[in-house]
Parts: sequence; C-alpha cells; structure tokens
Amino acid sequence: MSSPLRSGAEMTPATPSGSVVEHGTDDVDESHGGGDGHPAGRLGSVFWTSVGVSALFAGWAALFTENLNKVTADSLNWVTSTFGWAYLVVTLAILVFLVCLALSPAGAMRLGKDTDRPEFSTLTWFAMILSAVMGIGLVSYGVAEPISHLTNPPHGLAEPNTSAAAVRALQYSYFDWGLNAWAIFAVFGLAIAYSTYRKGRRTLVSQLFVPLLGARVNGPIGKAIDVLAVFATLFGTTTSLGLGALQVNNGLGTLFGIPVNSVTQVLIIAAVTAIFTLSAVTGISKGIKFLSQGSTLLAVALFVFMIIVGPAVFIANLYIESVGLWASDFFRMSLQGTAFGDLEWMQMWTYFMMAWWVSWGAFVGVFLARISRGRTIRGFITGVLVVPSVVFFTWFAVFGGTAIHVDLFQGGDIAKRTTADINSAFFATLDHFPLADITSVIAIILVVMFFVSGADANTYVLSMMTSDGSLTPRRSVLVLWGVITGATAVVLILAGGLTALQNVVIVTSLPFLVIIAGLVVSFWKELGADRKEKADVER
Repeated sequence: MSSPLRSGAEMTPATPSGSVVEHGTDDVDESHGGGDGHPAGRLGSVFWTSVGVSALFAGWAALFTENLNKVTADSLNWVTSTFGWAYLVVTLAILVFLVCLALSPAGAMRLGKDTDRPEFSTLTWFAMILSAVMGIGLVSYGVAEPISHLTNPPHGLAEPNTSAAAVRALQYSYFDWGLNAWAIFAVFGLAIAYSTYRKGRRTLVSQLFVPLLGARVNGPIGKAIDVLAVFATLFGTTTSLGLGALQVNNGLGTLFGIPVNSVTQVLIIAAVTAIFTLSAVTGISKGIKFLSQGSTLLAVALFVFMIIVGPAVFIANLYIESVGLWASDFFRMSLQGTAFGDLEWMQMWTYFMMAWWVSWGAFVGVFLARISRGRTIRGFITGVLVVPSVVFFTWFAVFGGTAIHVDLFQGGDIAKRTTADINSAFFATLDHFPLADITSVIAIILVVMFFVSGADANTYVLSMMTSDGSLTPRRSVLVLWGVITGATAVVLILAGGLTALQNVVIVTSLPFLVIIAGLVVSFWKELGADRKEKADVER
C-alpha cells in the first residue's frame, strides 16, 4: 500500500496545539501529553513491551523453529475450530452497522468540525483509496485464488474444472476480497478520523475506547489495547513482506533461473527492508509519491494489456454471472462455517483472509482517516466500501478469468503450476500471452513498489503507535521497527514460508478481533451521545 501519511499536511487533531513537523528527525511532537503524564513521543511501556515481545518471538522462531511450527499449527487448529465463526459474525455485523449508520441521520455528520470540508476532491480521494488497495495481494492472489478454487471448488459446490466451478471460483474470490474486508478498514478509519479530528484525541487505538473506558484508556487496559494493535499490524505487515518476497523470487526464477528458495527470499527481504527503512527515516515524500503514482500506472497498464490480449468477451460474461451469484449468495457465504467440515479449506482461504484484514485494520484505518478529514460519515462509508470492492472484483475477473479460460479451453497448465507453487500463478498466466518477459518484469517491479511503499507506511504507523501517538517518531524508533519487521518476516519465511505466515497471522489476529468488536460499540455510543448533545443545544 502506498501512503500520503507523510506527504503534504500531516494528520493533526482538531485542536489549536496540533502543530507538527516533518517526521524523520529526533524532534518529538509534544503538542499532546501522554496518558501517563509524559509528553507525546516519549518511549513508554507500550514501546518497551512491544519491542521486547517482538524480539522474544523472533528469537523463538530462529532458535526453536520446530517448536514454533507445532505451537502455531496447534493454536491455528484450536482458534479456527473454536472461534472461526467469530470472524464471520463480527465482520458481517460491522458491515451491517456501517450500512445502517450511512442510512441514518448520523451519516450527515462530518469527520471533523461541522465547518470542515474535504481536503481532496472526490475524484482525487477515490484515486488515493485505489492507490491504497493496489497491494501485493492483487499479484499474489489475483490468479492464485480463482484458479485454486477452479480445481478445488469451495464447500463442494461444483465439480472441479467445470463451468460451474469457474463461476464459484470468482464468487468466493469476491467474498474474500470485497465488502467484508473493507468494512473492517472502514470502521477503523471512521473511528480514528472521528476521534482525532472531531474529538482532538491522540492517534492511538486505545483512544477510540474513551466512550467505554473513560480515563482508564490511559492505564494498563489502554496500553494492552495499543500493544495488541502493534502486534496485529506487525504480523499483517510481515505477511505482506513474505508474500512479496515469494512473488519476486518466483518472477526472477521464471525470467532468469534464479533459485526459488529461502536463501533468495531472505536476501530479497533484506534488500527491501533496507530500502523502506531508509525511506521511512528520511521521509522523502517525493519518493513515496513516485512509488504511489508509478505502481498505479503499472497496474493499470498490466490490466489494460490483459483485456486486449485476453478473452474479453468470456471475461465480461463470467464477470456478470459471478457477481450475480455473489450478490444472491452473499449472506449464506458470510455465515457459512465449518460445522460439516472444510476447516482446512477455510484456514487456507476465508479465515486467513479475514485475519489478514483484521491485522491490517489499524494501519489502513490511519491511512483512510488521514485522507478523509471533512467528509461526511455517509460519503466515507460509501466510498470506502464500494470503490475498492469494485476494483478488486474487476481485477480478479480479468486475471483470474483469463487463467480459467486458458486452462478450460486452451489446455493450459496454470492450475497445475499453481498447485505445485501457489506463488507462480500470476507469472504462469503471463507466460501464455505475448511479451511474457516484459509483462513479467513489469509484475516484478509492481510487487517491489507495493513492497516498499506499504512497508514504509507500516513502519511509520508502528513507530507512531509505540511513541504515544506522536506524528513525529524518532529516527531510532523508525529504524528499529524497520529492522524488527524485516527480521520477523525472515524468521517466518525460514520457519515454513507461506504456511508459517498464514498460521501466525490467524492466531495473532484473534485478540484484535475482540478489540474491533469493542471499537464498534464504543464508536456507536459516542455518536449517540454527540447527536443527543447537539440536539439539546439546538433546542
């Protein structure tokens, strides 16, 4: 993901003292006092606890790899078999809450003062949201998920490698990457923007619980919430880093015969970690702007190329049919659990995807809040839920639909290659069309751009959350979180690659799922109180 967090105006609370300076220096923003009486930016218990436990986890993974894999695998099975339903119920409940909120009178309230107006035009705002969603996942799963579902249809709803399986494949891809995912991001973005811009609080997850906990958010409970937010964000980031390394390695292997193994992947992570850490420390807004614009242009170019050379008519028909089935089956999919099996499939796909979205909630929430000051709640919800979902649906239909057409009607081997190595799916598809070497290079560059810009912004958010919400984290903190993020990704790659990444992100996201559920209750309570107060004043 690319981020405007450090370019242009900073994300400042709606208070007179909300002045900040460009981050990346040792200066600390002290415009907001810490909850424990310390100035914002001072390294307190959240920082030391987060760093200490992260170091212990990295040491555990490096020194006792087999034990880590056993513990995380056992934990995964327990979490998903016991609480897998919670991911389904909570995400659907959040989506229903957001739709009701958008349709209610509260939807007219602004994220900021009543006199505030959006900083960006609607078209620019949409473009920035799109630049955020254009992540590594589009390349990692744009082909891999649909083609995998073609050969192994979800919940046995179709015979493998049939037309019915093709429609189901896209239907479930839409579910994993659509409204439910963006509902998590939207509710975080709403709550953070409202808390920061309208209430003048620090940009910390714990501050979102003031309506429920009051002054206790500045004590041990609030600090525990912030530590959980740090870990969810850290493991969401490392999962993306790991996926990025696997994709780049596969692309380089396809083009240049470079070995696809853990050594190469570790070298890729090390190189990219150095780049994004340097970017985070220097705060070079032009570089981030270039990455954001460049990655969007490359993604659009690759998309248009595939429409031109691919089976356009087939894609259009499959798109319409699969969207129709997704819409008609939406609530069934949203509540379909594992009462009669399919636990392994859900762990690989739906549970993993939902856990990944939960772990990215805090970061994406800060991103969305940063670009949405002055917008109405109704406009924010509509834009954040609809625009990214349409983009993902279209991308999956074009690339996944093309791969399905190649295998069903042209005797292709994309599904076979994906089964052997899921990270080869995108490049296997490009191999079946003209200019495969050039498009593969573009795909690799695209992944690296997403890699760097997303990790850079995540490093900043981790540093901010462990610096008492300071918008100007110290350089030493930025470097440390860059190193911790890269090191965690490395040890998980060495511990078991994609399986280890998936296991850890699911297990560590469960406590944060509880935080998100509480956040919704707190936000609704605050909205109700504010509307009542406003009505009393108007009388």
